[in-house]
Amino acid sequence: MDCQECHQRPATLHFTQVTNGKKQEIYVCDVCAKEKGYMSYQTDGYSLHDLLTGLFNFENTSLSNKHKPAFQTVKDLQCPKCEMTFSEFKRIGKFGCAECYHTFADELDPVLRRVHSGNTAHQGKIPKRKGDTLHVKKQLEEYKAKLQTLIQDEAFEEAALVRDKIKELQHICDAKDKEAGDNT
Repeated sequence: MDCQECHQRPATLHFTQVTNGKKQEIYVCDVCAKEKGYMSYQTDGYSLHDLLTGLFNFENTSLSNKHKPAFQTVKDLQCPKCEMTFSEFKRIGKFGCAECYHTFADELDPVLRRVHSGNTAHQGKIPKRKGDTLHVKKQLEEYKAKLQTLIQDEAFEEAALVRDKIKELQHICDAKDKEAGDNT
């Protein structure tokens, strides 16, 4: 949709005004919105890079710094493979190589938790066609993790019950895998 003011640029903003019960909508480009006074701000908006850079400027509050020697700060962290420093990453907004993820993991984890409401693992959708097997495998992984926790906590009776559930799910998973192999 073109801007309703200049009819030259695409409309990027949508304003709705209700006056005396009458609704009026206008679609304008950002240039016309500034010129016509629909909106005003002193500086240009923030980019995604600015947002991420702002999120990473919290190194003084990072919990992982408490476990590091006093002379090693976040700024001293450097990737052994590409030699990028954490401060360079903050400035550029991109990693230099795959090893950077591992090198800066302690600093990234708290930020990712803040950005993703406490989640650090990707929880994507499971396709319906493959859903049965994937749901069982996912539940199997959860039970295995729970079993390890129970063993560490020395809750052996409950661990035995979880172990039995794991065996049951493993049989279901094996049967579905075999069934899928026979169908191809």
